Amino acid sequence: MTVFRGPPGRPSALVSWWRRRPPLGFAAKVSIAIALGLSFVITWTTLSPTSSSQQISTERTYFAADIADPPPTSRNATSTSGHRKKPSPRGHKKRHPPARSHRPNAIPSPDAAAAKANRTEPDSMPEQESNENEREPASEWETEPGEEQEQEQEPEFAVPEENVESNGKAPKEEEDGKAPELELGDDSSELDGDEDDFAETAKSKDSKKKKKLPPLFSPAAHYHWKLCSAKSGHHYTPCVDFDGDGSQRHHERSCPRSPVTCLVSLPKEYKLLAPWPERKEKIWYGNVGHPRLSSYVKDNSWLNRTGEHLVFLAEESEFKGGAKHYIETIDEMVPDIDWGKNIRIALDIGCKSAGFGVALLEKDVITLSLGLTNDQTDLAQVALERGIPATIGSLGSRRLPFPSGAFDVIHCSECNIPWHSNGGKLLLEMNRILRPGGYFVISSRHGDLESEEGISASMTAVCWNTIAYSSDDVSELGVKIFQRPASNEEYDLRAKKDPPFCKEAQNKATAWYTPIKHCLHKAPAGIEERGSDWPEEWPKRLETFPDWLGDLQTRVAADHSHWKAVVEKSYLDGLGINWTNIRNVLDMKAVYGGFAAALSSEKVWVMNVVPVHAPDTLPVIFERGLIGVYHDWCEPFSTYPRSYDLLHADHLFSRLKNRCKEPVTILVEMDRILRPGGWAIIREKLEILDPLEAILKSLHWEIVMTFRKDKEGIMSVKKTTWRP
Repeated sequence: MTVFRGPPGRPSALVSWWRRRPPLGFAAKVSIAIALGLSFVITWTTLSPTSSSQQISTERTYFAADIADPPPTSRNATSTSGHRKKPSPRGHKKRHPPARSHRPNAIPSPDAAAAKANRTEPDSMPEQESNENEREPASEWETEPGEEQEQEQEPEFAVPEENVESNGKAPKEEEDGKAPELELGDDSSELDGDEDDFAETAKSKDSKKKKKLPPLFSPAAHYHWKLCSAKSGHHYTPCVDFDGDGSQRHHERSCPRSPVTCLVSLPKEYKLLAPWPERKEKIWYGNVGHPRLSSYVKDNSWLNRTGEHLVFLAEESEFKGGAKHYIETIDEMVPDIDWGKNIRIALDIGCKSAGFGVALLEKDVITLSLGLTNDQTDLAQVALERGIPATIGSLGSRRLPFPSGAFDVIHCSECNIPWHSNGGKLLLEMNRILRPGGYFVISSRHGDLESEEGISASMTAVCWNTIAYSSDDVSELGVKIFQRPASNEEYDLRAKKDPPFCKEAQNKATAWYTPIKHCLHKAPAGIEERGSDWPEEWPKRLETFPDWLGDLQTRVAADHSHWKAVVEKSYLDGLGINWTNIRNVLDMKAVYGGFAAALSSEKVWVMNVVPVHAPDTLPVIFERGLIGVYHDWCEPFSTYPRSYDLLHADHLFSRLKNRCKEPVTILVEMDRILRPGGWAIIREKLEILDPLEAILKSLHWEIVMTFRKDKEGIMSVKKTTWRP
């Protein structure tokens, strides 16, 4: 632009006009300021480099908000597969930047992890998940398999009122031992039935105006942690220990009235565990030791305490001659049992050395040891320390937290359980959880004639067939093997209909705080019912989806493919986790067992937890040859402190937003059941993940890796040995 100027020393015409103009008003000045600001923003947006969010891969298929229900056949769950890179073998995977490196010495500091996550190359990023939001339309990227279906199936539930105490003391217990007052909806919806009840309930809820709920975790909250003052100390197990006193225990699960907000202490001599399989043969005694266990070790020669270690010799166990010889005896009695193929899942009641389960590991059988709450030697804790699957439970008036027809074999050796007492109720519970055609193996050293006659009469009443009996001279055990009928023909031929058949309203699937009824559940009759046919041989069973699943076949298959890609592409190499130290894994919100199936080739075992408020998918998990339990995460989990090496929480907290009075107690429970040096993988919405990170930092957990994309995120954290 050309500017005309006047003679030297005189102002130009433009300047003269500017001086003679009337003064600007307030509105004009504001308008000029806004115009200048908008010009600056437009110029900056045009000339600035691409934002970090645009530099990140937009493939979000494997970073899923929820994968409960894979899509119906009409939806193409792999519509974007043509744009994805084929997963490369782990041995040839591209080296990741330090923030994603799986090498222990390459793990970044917590402060640097988040900053480096935004600069990581697209190929090294964990796969993305779609944003789950029930009130918003679908995003522009591909929706996670079946997310819409699960959103419809999960109604909101009322939360019981509780008084919160955070004084560091173990809370008082429920005197009557009743379950919390939870509205669990219609618990007659088993997988082999119709799932429309969930959708109808959700629609009826959506039709009502909902109140806007406060954040799950308050961003302004500050946490000051205290140690639990329970007498059981570092062995404190809520819902099992009575009033925090390790010398007394509940006969059945009974949880504290107030949420547990204190931290369980560590043993003074606690040491990190050796990797698997070394820990199977030798553990640190100081990690699990207490006076009752010490006395038990002295009285049993097959437990060897050598210096600081508790040693388990392969040729020695609670079975004379060794557990291998004991299993060989069973093989000779029933050649068709075919361990590791026909038989995949076993329940060992009354855990001792877990020798039965350890011996079956070599035959590719996963054995869940059930430690009874009245066993104060805590041998189930010893089993978990060794890396053997175990849980705590009681055989009383309630059902065990397993679905019907779950186990291929149930084993009980010298467990001294009165199966025939109280009308044979405990045997009726075994009949419920044993698969039709499954085996019940019981052995004893010193037979009580009256008890044997009572057990035989009870077995006859439930139509279990005695298929073999043997008295082994080496183990000095008398072994009896029974088989549950595979059909209802034998039930119909009973001369005396006692126990009677259960009514249709007495659902055999419900198992959370459900009393045992004096009735007999029929075997599945139609081919469309789960349990009417024996599953495929292992390992084909893992990837075979039977016809009784119906429309769920597509969803389970999509779930399987989804988690296989997540584990291979992200979890094994992209989260900084040293998997050689991982053995015991807990999936806190399993759906169809896809996460556990994806880890089946690793040297780990996974406990799949299906929350009681979610659709009942646990039968599918057992059908695939995996194990799991029902649980309500508003309560403490049925296990000992420091039980697991890795916790996996995929959108667990967002699902519990309307249920738990004190959601922070879930993190307190995670701190209790995770070992020092153990890991947690948390996938959540950012509105929940951000305050979660702050709470975990207050617990002094190490934030190894965080990754955020839009409204979703994933976090890899590691527990330290810090205690307040």
